[in-house]
Amino acid sequence: MTDMSERLNDLEARITLMDDMLDALNRTVYAQQQQIASLQQQLRHVYQQMQSLTPPEAGDGGQELPPHY
Repeated sequence: MTDMSERLNDLEARITLMDDMLDALNRTVYAQQQQIASLQQQLRHVYQQMQSLTPPEAGDGGQELPPHY
């Protein structure tokens, strides 16, 4: 019967360890998702800033030459 008890204790210890590892993994995935969301928001902000700095294109479709040409 001790062999059966040892096996049961071993299985319980393994399950406890796996639960702890799963919790740590879930926390890591959650933190990474938060970082991804933050980076996406920052990228949208930078994109909007770049759009506001871009001069409007000429209506005739041609590019004007710089004054030194």
